[in-house]
Amino acid sequence: MNGILNIFKPKGMSSFDVVRVVKKVAKTGKVGHTGTLDPEATGVLPVCIGRATKIIDYIMDSEKVYEVTFKLGIRTTTYDLEGEILEEKDTSNLSNEDILGVVKEFIGEYSQVPPMYSALKKNGVRLYELARQGIEVEREGRLINIYNIEDIKINNPYVSMKVTCSKGTYIRSLCYDIGEKLGVFATMTDLNRSKTSVFSQENSISVNDLTEENIDDYIVTMEEALSKYEAITVHGKYVKLLVNGVRVADNRFTKDKIINNRLYRVYDEDSNFIGLGERNNSGFKIEKLLIT
Repeated sequence: MNGILNIFKPKGMSSFDVVRVVKKVAKTGKVGHTGTLDPEATGVLPVCIGRATKIIDYIMDSEKVYEVTFKLGIRTTTYDLEGEILEEKDTSNLSNEDILGVVKEFIGEYSQVPPMYSALKKNGVRLYELARQGIEVEREGRLINIYNIEDIKINNPYVSMKVTCSKGTYIRSLCYDIGEKLGVFATMTDLNRSKTSVFSQENSISVNDLTEENIDDYIVTMEEALSKYEAITVHGKYVKLLVNGVRVADNRFTKDKIINNRLYRVYDEDSNFIGLGERNNSGFKIEKLLIT
């Protein structure tokens, strides 16, 4: 079995719990998810099976949409309600206009410091493992992009909003940073991922509803999962050269117009999907071979 399942993860399950369920139902050990969701978060978690595990990074490297609620006036160790409360502040002096203005300031690129309770590694050790030992280490900021924040609803001290963002964004950190900018702290109370890449909540299946009998009905092909990349067709002898890993400098390998340093879905003249390819100044090459 090869393909992707658009799984909806409920509260109380870890992303690895979901993978274990899929392994059992699909009867294969070659399964991987495309971006961790915290156990108390819900939402879309695409799970790759078989040969589709080759494209996990390409699905992860896509914009995501989250629906989040956070509470102003509270700071916890984990930036959410799972952690220990460290400080509380009164928020009654903040107007809705104050809150809205600061929230919108975070649209665009900014250097985000990840939380200590995260799966990132420092000197080979997961940050959350250090945090559980009471050890806090310096974390470097990472450039992320908040493409949009909309559907903002304010009922002080609670704020809810929909965030469209780049890979690598920690929504818990975004809430924390908004609270810091307002000077009153903030802690995430609820999180749902409604979209990642081409996978949306509307066409997902709950992991609890997945069975051996219906799994085939929900398999998404690698081509569909990579549909955000433009398609090109390769002609004649060039197909074999590209499949064998040769970088083709001759512009006659395709009639399609292509741009340097951009990934494309590559097909032969019989519409067989070959993989993902990219051209630079030295020529065109298959970067990820996916031919069956």
